[in-house]
Amino acid sequence: MANTLLPLEERNLTPDQVELLDKRRRRGQLFLVLSGQCLIVSTLLTLWSGQDLTISPPWAHLVAYWNAITITLTVVFGITGLRLRRGSNEFLSY
Repeated sequence: MANTLLPLEERNLTPDQVELLDKRRRRGQLFLVLSGQCLIVSTLLTLWSGQDLTISPPWAHLVAYWNAITITLTVVFGITGLRLRRGSNEFLSY
């Protein structure tokens, strides 16, 4: 009997196709981990962004720029990771 937890398009894959699917999902998990790490860094940078925006001269808000970059990376890695992990019905912790 077929595994009903699998989507219909994944039920009749060859071993090579299954391996490519697993690689794609592992890459997606990696991007989700990177997204979480960027989220932690951007949260810490938020502590200094307010001070940077109030004390630094108008052209030199380096911490605020880094904070904006890490927030952008969080969103990009998160969306990419979710797209690559689509169809996965299990939690992978590696």
